[in-house]
Amino acid sequence: MRWMRQATIEAMNEEMSMAEEQTVTIDGTSYNLSDLSENARQQLLNVRAADQEIERLNRQLAITRTARQAYARALEQELAEQ
Repeated sequence: MRWMRQATIEAMNEEMSMAEEQTVTIDGTSYNLSDLSENARQQLLNVRAADQEIERLNRQLAITRTARQAYARALEQELAEQ
């Protein structure tokens, strides 16, 4: 996983060199990516990765809730037939 982060940092550094004026807005304040320290850029990547994981887990939760509802309906039908 560490190599992925390093590759992502390198890609982000490459992007920044291509477009020096890229900005990120955090809590209403805009920052030039090129002005951020390496540690700040790493933390930004971590936040983005965490956000993506939250989105993935929310999708998985929605799938699981749908399955639970289907199981509950099947159980209700089974019990009604007994």
